[in-house]
Amino acid sequence: MNKSELIKALADEKKLHIDDATKVVSAFFDSIKDALVEGDRVEIRGFGSFKVKDYEGYTGRNPKTGAVVEVQPKRLPFFRPGKELKEFIND
Repeated sequence: MNKSELIKALADEKKLHIDDATKVVSAFFDSIKDALVEGDRVEIRGFGSFKVKDYEGYTGRNPKTGAVVEVQPKRLPFFRPGKELKEFIND
């Protein structure tokens, strides 16, 4: 499912106009992104949690050429599914 399919499903299920459903879904994702940028952890009970992990820089190799490459430190979003979601998927 992609974002547009999620918007359509919300609009159909809750009898919303597609523009209103778009605003709801966009506000939801924007809130999560804003919280992660600020360094907060986002937890949705029964679904999972999002957080940002910091990774140190390191010296790597380009697999194609074998050249040494310096990889810069980075911050990446990380999702951990909740217990209820894992159980739902596996039942």
